[in-house]
Amino acid sequence: MKPPEQIVCKPTPWFLLRAVAMLAMFGVFSVLFYIDGTTGYRKKNLEFYLHAAFQPASDQFSKMNSEGQLTPAQWKEFADKQEIKVPSDPEVLPVGTKVPIPWPAILRDYEKMKPLQAHLLWQEYSGEMKMNKNPPEHPFDAKKIHEQIIVFCICAALFLVTLFFLIRTIFRSISADDQALTTQQGKRIPYADMKVLDLRKWDTKGIALIDYDGQGGPGRARIDGLTYGGFKKEQDEPAENLMRKIRANFSGEIIEYTTLGEPKSSAASSETA
Repeated sequence: MKPPEQIVCKPTPWFLLRAVAMLAMFGVFSVLFYIDGTTGYRKKNLEFYLHAAFQPASDQFSKMNSEGQLTPAQWKEFADKQEIKVPSDPEVLPVGTKVPIPWPAILRDYEKMKPLQAHLLWQEYSGEMKMNKNPPEHPFDAKKIHEQIIVFCICAALFLVTLFFLIRTIFRSISADDQALTTQQGKRIPYADMKVLDLRKWDTKGIALIDYDGQGGPGRARIDGLTYGGFKKEQDEPAENLMRKIRANFSGEIIEYTTLGEPKSSAASSETA
């Protein structure tokens, strides 16, 4: 006796590629927002406030040395008492930053300050400290920093949800034999229990709906041909073969679009399908 033919539709490369792309996107966004919310924006704030001190320091040096009488000792005495102006909120600065912040050593160096080239001093200092040579134009407040953490949590949640569906789908399949359809959830639906086969989205979106009513009560099954099986001709169109198998054994009502785009309802039987 010839064994019953079974058609199995597994997850398609199209679905897997899309899911992996979404994982990569949410993963990258999660990392970027986490960095900005925990250290990135705080570091940029410190760079902003440090950079903001260089031009005023140069202006002050020029003012004190207007008559050319300023000595290195006098400048050092003055500069040693100066502090970087930063907000009182510690959350906007890197963790562990000690406040008050004295002027950097380069601003207390008489010889380096003498040329009055604040931008060159910053270039030198930022290079030594491995900071951005082009600091942000404005600082980030605590609210903006907290927003990065919130968005990070959202992206991380989306990453986990996508990962869950990817792992779950990888181990699922839709199959049909001569007696019944087995859905991706593992539910086996005999053809005799199927009442309505809705194919209105099959040609455009690869989705079919099956209403059934059996011993377990009424329900609806969803067949997603783009996710399971696919429609590639070089692979012999697994999803179409699955649907042919179902229609060959289906005897209920079929709903599909006519050539005019209007719904058409018809009865089907295994003898004429």
